[in-house]
Amino acid sequence: MQYLAFFLLSEPDPEAVKAILLTMAVLIPIIIIVVIAIVMVPCWFILKKAGFSPWLALLCIIPSLGTLVLLYVLAFSEWKVVPAPPPVWQQPPYPQQPPYPPQA
Repeated sequence: MQYLAFFLLSEPDPEAVKAILLTMAVLIPIIIIVVIAIVMVPCWFILKKAGFSPWLALLCIIPSLGTLVLLYVLAFSEWKVVPAPPPVWQQPPYPQQPPYPPQA
């Protein structure tokens, strides 16, 4: 932090400014691509499971507006999937019971 204060209070070196801007120009797009991928991959799988085209996940490329539109599409549309049937718990088959002895 003290380096930033020293940098801002003193006369900036043009070479240092170039180095900082070049670093930011390389890192910021990489960070944006990683964040978009982190949001896009789960949206892809959610859309696929909901019965929509997974290509709608490309709306996540538009960071705030596209993701918001996608969220509203998922929230207020009728999903095209069949609900899962309730689980049926079957008991294991019982072994064959021996016949009753004759009654007198």
